[in-house]
This record gives sequence, C-alpha cells and structure tokens, in this order.
Amino acid sequence: MAINVNQVYSTVLTILNKEQRGYITPDEFNKISTQSQLDIFEKYFEDLNQQLRVPQADVDYSDRIANIDERIAIFKTFGNAVYDNATTPTNPFWNLPAIDSYGNTIIYSGVEPVSPPFPSTTVSFYRLGTVTYNAPIGVPVEVQRLQRSDYYLVQRSPLTQATNSFPNYLYENNKLYISPTTIISAGDITVDFVRKPRNVVWGYSLGAVGQYVYDPATSQNFELSESEQTSLIIKILLYSGVIINDPQIIQAAAQQEQATEVNQKS
Repeated sequence: MAINVNQVYSTVLTILNKEQRGYITPDEFNKISTQSQLDIFEKYFEDLNQQLRVPQADVDYSDRIANIDERIAIFKTFGNAVYDNATTPTNPFWNLPAIDSYGNTIIYSGVEPVSPPFPSTTVSFYRLGTVTYNAPIGVPVEVQRLQRSDYYLVQRSPLTQATNSFPNYLYENNKLYISPTTIISAGDITVDFVRKPRNVVWGYSLGAVGQYVYDPATSQNFELSESEQTSLIIKILLYSGVIINDPQIIQAAAQQEQATEVNQKS
C-alpha cells in the first residue's frame, strides 16, 4: 500500500504549526516530498549492499535483506530490448525497452510530468538489473555484464569467447552490445530494471476564501512502503526546517533521523 500524501502533509503542517514555527505551501511540499522519497529510495541500494556483507537472522519478518528487497520490489519491472542494426550497421546494438511488460511507456530522460493528468502508464528508467537471453532451448540464460576492456579481451581467445550458452554484454549510453552477434531475433533479450518513484503531488483547488482544498483526483501518493511513513515525515520536516529557517526543527529532525538509522544498522 502507498503512503497517503494528504495524511503526510497534514501531519507535517500539524508539527510545524504547533508553535507557529512556519508554514510550507503545497508547491514547496511537493518538491521536498519528491526529493525525500528519492533520498529514501536511493538509500535502499546502499543498505542492501551493506546487509549482504553481514550475517542475517533466519527468522520470519526479521531478514533485513529480504525486507529491503521487498521495498525495492515495488519498483521492479522488465521488458524486451529492441535490436538495431540500421543506426550503425558495422556495430549493431540492442536498445533498452520502450515499453515494459505491464504496458507502461518507459522514459529514459529522467523527466516526468508533475502536472495532472498524471502518467499512470509511464515509468522512468532508474537502474539496470539482469539481462537475459531467451535461448531457443526454452531455458533463459543470464547475460554476463563486462566492462569495455574485458568485453574485447574475452573475444581474443577461443576458450573465453562468448557463446549462446554463455553470452555477455557491454552497457553504454542506454545501449546493450551483445556477444555473440548471432543473437539478433526479436524477443531474444529481456531486460530487468528498477523504475524511479513517481513525483509526489498534493493536488488542490482554491476554496471560497482562497484556502487550499485537497483534491485526490489530481494528487499522486508516495509509492514507498507504508513502513517508511515515519522516516518520510522526519525527512520532510528536515527539509521544511531549511525552508522556514528554523534551526530547532532541523536539529530535532536530524537527531531523530540519525537515531533511526543507527537502530536499523545495529
């Protein structure tokens, strides 16, 4: 379940206005909420990398690796790459998918509209995952990713050259250079990737006296797991303290954020 944007905004305003510390407008809230969500989202990958290096508790609901992967899983998707031997015939490549397997159009520029109507059928590419060769024998084969120096080096020896059973690829400029070059058929290459969370929007209309009235039809909720609501509010308060120039809010939010992070890693 997503985190309700109106609930978060109401909570933030309640805390900020408790002692008339200040007020943030919906537009300011939308900007810092989108940034806060992205901060938490990006941290998942660093936390996962760290947890992979330490022993885990083999207990239901307490496996940190599984918990982090579950939070990332909301944003996982996949699609078929498209072979291109026309742009540069002497060096053909595979374009990343234009549409994922759920029918969403994929954006690679990193820019999403933030004004309604919202692109519920549009996703932004964020991070490349596994590349798979759908071998004719019916058993998908994972394609090994190589750096440029290694990509050319392995081709020099018959013992290390890529084959249909052990293919490899070079990833540059949103393009996949697959070896062996005999892999060219449509549907041969499937790309798993993580999409970017959609921009957060607290939509509103103006009331009779000029007040902001929440409009769910033009709003975009947070896409993070509900378990992140407390961390999300703390991070938004931290940015809000900067906007309203309140050191006390900044200090309190920073201390709470640090305490939460220490508890998660202890």
